[in-house]
Amino acid sequence: MKVIKFEDLIAWQESRLLVNKLYKITSNSHFSKDYSLRDQIRRASTSIMFNIAEGFDGGSDQQFIQFLTYSLRSCSEVQSILYVCVDNNYIENEDFKSFYEQAKKIRKLCAGLIKYLKNKTVN
Repeated sequence: MKVIKFEDLIAWQESRLLVNKLYKITSNSHFSKDYSLRDQIRRASTSIMFNIAEGFDGGSDQQFIQFLTYSLRSCSEVQSILYVCVDNNYIENEDFKSFYEQAKKIRKLCAGLIKYLKNKTVN
């Protein structure tokens, strides 16, 4: 499939799924009252998809790589925040594993795009 718009990128699609799941779980009664943590994980997760979109329309492969790198960092931030969430019983272990693996999947997709773009630039 040819990628024409950022919505065509699997990395963006997967990050959108993560954002939607995190928004739902952070709306539960215990989590929703920890405003700082709730807002931080929401910002970090949306940052993943926003940076993929922004980088896609950045105008150059180098800029796209830069924004994909930001997305990688935001994935790490989400994964780190998830530990705080599970440690404070805001999420169950099963949810932790699911969200963590989703972020890991997005990291791999972004890393693959970075590798592709770097090789494309060299060739």
